[in-house]
Formats: sequence, C-alpha cells, structure tokens
Amino acid sequence: MDTIIAKIQNKDSDEAIYMRAAQILKSGGLVAFPTETVYGLGANALDKTASSKIYAAKGRPSDNPLIVHIADIADLEKLTVGIDERIKKVADVFWPGPLTRILKKKQCVPDTITGGLDTVAIRMPSHFVAANLIRKSKIFIAAPSANISGRPSPTRAKHVIEDMNGIIDMIIEYDEVDIGVESTIIDLSADKPMILRPGYITKAQFEQVLGEVFIDPAIQGNVANGVVPKAPGMKYKHYAPKAKVNIVDGKDSDVIAAINHFTRDKQSEGLKVGIMTCSENRTKYKADIVFDMGSRYDEASNARNLFEALRFFDEKKIDYVYSESFSTNNVGAAVMNRLIKAAGHTILYV
Repeated sequence: MDTIIAKIQNKDSDEAIYMRAAQILKSGGLVAFPTETVYGLGANALDKTASSKIYAAKGRPSDNPLIVHIADIADLEKLTVGIDERIKKVADVFWPGPLTRILKKKQCVPDTITGGLDTVAIRMPSHFVAANLIRKSKIFIAAPSANISGRPSPTRAKHVIEDMNGIIDMIIEYDEVDIGVESTIIDLSADKPMILRPGYITKAQFEQVLGEVFIDPAIQGNVANGVVPKAPGMKYKHYAPKAKVNIVDGKDSDVIAAINHFTRDKQSEGLKVGIMTCSENRTKYKADIVFDMGSRYDEASNARNLFEALRFFDEKKIDYVYSESFSTNNVGAAVMNRLIKAAGHTILYV
C-alpha cells in the first residue's frame, strides 16, 4: 500500500488534505492524525469492517477497546444512554480536551470497538486538526494511538511513519503534539467515578467537579487473564522500546550511583546504554545517551519528552535504558504509569 503523507501548513491547501482524509475514512480506510495528546489512528467508528482494520494494522488484541472521537458535545446523545447532570458537568469543565469518558453505549456502537462491553470510551479532542477532521468527515472516528501495539506512542509524524508507512491509507502531519501522553480515562458508567488511566487531568481536578473519585488498582498492574478491560492500556504491556527499560528509585544520590554502576557493567559487556534523567542530574551520568526529560519540577515537560525519549533510544540502537523516577503530583502520574508499563512493571529500589 502507498501511504499518503500530507502536511498541514495552515494554508488554503489544507482543505484538500481534510477532504481527501474524510473521503478515505468514509470509504472504510485508515487515517493517522495528530491530537493534543498523541497521534491517533482513525477509522469510521460505526463501520465494523473499518474499525476492525485498526486492530489488524496495529497488531492490537481485539479485546482492547477503542476510543470514539467526537467534535461536539451534542454527539453524546447519539452514542450513549443515561446522560445525567454529573456527566454534563464533566463535559462542561473538561471538554474539548485530553479526557476520555466511559459511558453506557447505544446499540449503534458496534461491539468491534468496545471489546463486547456495554460501554463505550468517548473523547472530544481540542487539537484543531483532529476537530476539523471529525467535522469535515461527518463521522465519529475510532482512534487508538497510531503505533504498532506495545510500542511507544507517537508524538511526531516521523514516529507514525516509522510504524505505519505502507500499512495505512494516509498520515496527516502536524508536529508537534502539546501534551505527549494519552488522555485521562474516567469511568462514569457506574455510581462511583473511577479513573482507569491517568493523564493530564488529575484526580484532584475531577474531585472539584464530582466529589470523591476512585482510582482503579489495575492502573499499576495488569488486568487478570479472562477479564475484558474497560479501557485501552489496562491489560497489556505498552509503550516499550526495543531496549530493556529499568526504573531505579530511591534517594537521589543512591539512584545516581546505582545507574552509573549498572551502566558501566552493561558497557563492559559491549552493550549500549541510555539514561532518562531530570535536568538537575544530567551532568552526573556517563552513558551512550543521556536524555534530559526536563526539570524534576516540570511534570508537563517530563510528559512531552517521555515517548520522544523512548523512540530516540530505538533510533540510536540502545540496548538498555535506566530511568530515574519522576514526580507524580499531576501529569507526572501518567508519566510514571506509562514508564512502569514500558519497564514491564519492574522497579529497582536502591
């Protein structure tokens, strides 16, 4: 397959790009596009055949639900049931933006995108390219991240091209995304609001609107075999580069000493080592690659750099990655969630 790669430049020619992408989507094809979180891989959400192509392109397990992207709050009425004041309040405060909500679905939503569940994940992105594409195509777009399943999510068009060129119909290029980690997912289909995936919007922010909010314990682990996950990313290993990722946690001086020790050992075996560190510690390490994730006090910078770092290590053919832990007060919780999954849920405490 010859993949069309088209760059948005805020010019009159952009209209032709949107129209071509809309035509592809409406005819059952796949289009990758930027959102404010990561790049998404889109198909017509209500077309069973089209949405099933996403799973094939990504190599994604069929019980891993997809997120339906909409452009207007009124579209909730077309896709879900049981919309109450609580759901409306969350929409008013956080949409459009990096929030996905789990709600009871209508019959028109096919089981092929919900993993057979009676709920559906819905998001209204704030990125202008995503919003324009949804409106101009006049369909709802099912879209997980535009990467091979299990690999680091793409935050640049070059990442999508690396994974999807020759596999999908079109890639819309507009670098770069703003946030760098996927949307927060909250389950509002039951009485107790439950965060299923951490993201830019935090538990504390939700509680200002909803009162008490709970966190699913599966966030730090895996859903058990035989259990259908309610949200993307809950059951399977995710975000992993080709290198072996190791998180090292403890007192700052002990972490630095341990990572330098591990690095020397691996390099003595002829292996290439990459280190993920905060700006404050970047000069304290010696490795093949030392990637500065931003200040330890700037969680937003840590989030924007996370998948870029993991992809960069692959580009440089790094064998082992050692990472410091990062702050988890805000979006840093999402950074650590993704990093722990990339490391196979293993942390070395020193």
